[in-house]
Amino acid sequence: MAVFGCAGCGVVLTAAVSEVALPIHLADAHWETLHPPLLEAGSYAVDPEPYGPPWRQWDEVGEREAAERGRFAPYGALSGGASGTVLLAPGDMRGTRLIVERAGGYCMGIDGRDGPNLACLGCDLPVATRMDDCGCWQVVRLVPQAVVRLPGPPERPIMDWAELPATGALWHRLSEYRDIPAGVALARVVAAAGGASVEVAPGPLVELFGRALDALLPAEEGAKRLDLAGPGFGEPAADLVLVPVHPQTGDMWRPRAGAVPVPMDAALWAELAFPPHRTRLPVVGGLPAGVERDDPLPPHPGYLFQPSGEAFRYTLARMPAVREPWLRAIYDRGC
Repeated sequence: MAVFGCAGCGVVLTAAVSEVALPIHLADAHWETLHPPLLEAGSYAVDPEPYGPPWRQWDEVGEREAAERGRFAPYGALSGGASGTVLLAPGDMRGTRLIVERAGGYCMGIDGRDGPNLACLGCDLPVATRMDDCGCWQVVRLVPQAVVRLPGPPERPIMDWAELPATGALWHRLSEYRDIPAGVALARVVAAAGGASVEVAPGPLVELFGRALDALLPAEEGAKRLDLAGPGFGEPAADLVLVPVHPQTGDMWRPRAGAVPVPMDAALWAELAFPPHRTRLPVVGGLPAGVERDDPLPPHPGYLFQPSGEAFRYTLARMPAVREPWLRAIYDRGC
């Protein structure tokens, strides 16, 4: 496991943390919503994209420079900050103080607009940026040049695919934000379809993607079939298969068949592949035999599910394929 310290004086800045895949929920932020911490306590992830000021708009940067930074369509401002920031839950920070003059925010906290706002207690070096305002995931980003990795306890073992469902590792406490990983997966499906229409396999996938795919891709002969595939689920006959991404390593599960794999957040994949089983039978030791509970069923949602449009565009903007005219037209239209 990693323990991060100050590059200036060596003071310990974090608890021992274990690396996990970069959370897909960064693709959207649900504006004016108070968020929980992005990462579980005791974990960290590395963001390969630049982050922090100075910020420049697409028109200032230009298409060529934007592409060099991994952005292939206009989407928000581009950062001129450092790449490889380390993301942690705020509760895993140690030995820092808030730089008050850099604690600007929108209305309910700090949004990191002014750059690093946490300083080392040992030498006062700015080492990290904390964010917790509404519309921001609660997270701390360590400045790569300001921290060093110190010796820590042994790393947690990497679970194999068979272990993940049994240990509950595919359950995600951010499941109420399922529209975000759904928006990311939708973008990947559309790009993988290559402009062809997509026929969604019956079941939970229809609820998640059916309406959106019908609106985005033309209905025509020879549609590509979309289904799930993965550990413990099997490999049904399909042209495109949604497969889980390992929550620790970020590696995609690889099917053996000839279908095109489309990576998907593992927690959302597990929810679709193995939906929770609900029964109206009484629990053991409860009501007498033959008597059912009369509790009301959970209320239906007040609206039809829709994948996150922000996550959809966020994902497409980072794909070189979005420069193709057919996909750029979909990007500009949105989901």
